[in-house]
Amino acid sequence: MAHNHHHSHAHNDLKGKNLLISIFLNILITISQVIGGLISGSLSLLSDALHNFSDVLSLIVSYVATVLLKKKASTNRTFGYKRAEIIAAFVNAATLIIVAIILIKEAIERFIDPKVIESNLVIWMSLLGIAANGLSVLLLKKHTDNNMNMKSAYLHLLTDMMASVAVLIGGLLMKFFQMYWVDPALTLAIAFYLIYMGYYLLKESSRVLMLFTPNTIHVQHIVEEIGKIDPIKNVHHVHIWQLNENEIHLEAHIDFIKDIKLSEFDVILERIEDVVYHNFGINHVNIQPEFGKCDAKQIIVQD
Repeated sequence: MAHNHHHSHAHNDLKGKNLLISIFLNILITISQVIGGLISGSLSLLSDALHNFSDVLSLIVSYVATVLLKKKASTNRTFGYKRAEIIAAFVNAATLIIVAIILIKEAIERFIDPKVIESNLVIWMSLLGIAANGLSVLLLKKHTDNNMNMKSAYLHLLTDMMASVAVLIGGLLMKFFQMYWVDPALTLAIAFYLIYMGYYLLKESSRVLMLFTPNTIHVQHIVEEIGKIDPIKNVHHVHIWQLNENEIHLEAHIDFIKDIKLSEFDVILERIEDVVYHNFGINHVNIQPEFGKCDAKQIIVQD
């Protein structure tokens, strides 16, 4: 167990270091693209800069979440800060959608009132965005497996790199073919893609924050499996929720057909923990044993 503990700390330290590098790179891109967008008059470059600024905010939120995650639990924070990363994922997903709505509004206005763009500056600034975001994507990709917070930060950076590629193509089209309508068109494309990417992450993080049962788990199946263990009579008052990326909790009341000893219950509890962990991935179990108690026996009881 000690090895796993140290490995986890080293992993979190590496995540934090990579996030800090990505924050610095995105601040550099944002400042450069804002200046470039204002000078060139390119809305797509300014929209990319706005997206990069949202990346900076989201990466800072993600970094703060990884720092909070290291804090220990206490008497007034019995879970510690285990949900900090989920909150970070929710905030990041929400900012993606908000930025997209702003970009759509600006693009429509540019369609109505088109402007000539200084394409050379757009091309060079988009190349800078591709290089810096590409490096950030590589730094964070290894941390995205089974981590919603890092995945949200990674998606921010990946979509921004793709947006920079689109801006580069637009700059080339404007330079060689004077197709200035491409600028707001690309802005719209970037915005709709942001909404597409942000919606799923917002929905998943919202489910965790609302304590919904994970989609992969069916409560009825769990009740049936636990009910097969002798001498269990009834499983009811069930709550299943996901605390964070790594912890799924089960809480339930269990009726027994006879008045068993506490030592017998401990043996049965171990069997329950084994069943729900290997069959459903639940790694925290809290069972209230009952015998002849008059209470609601429905599987789901509104507290």
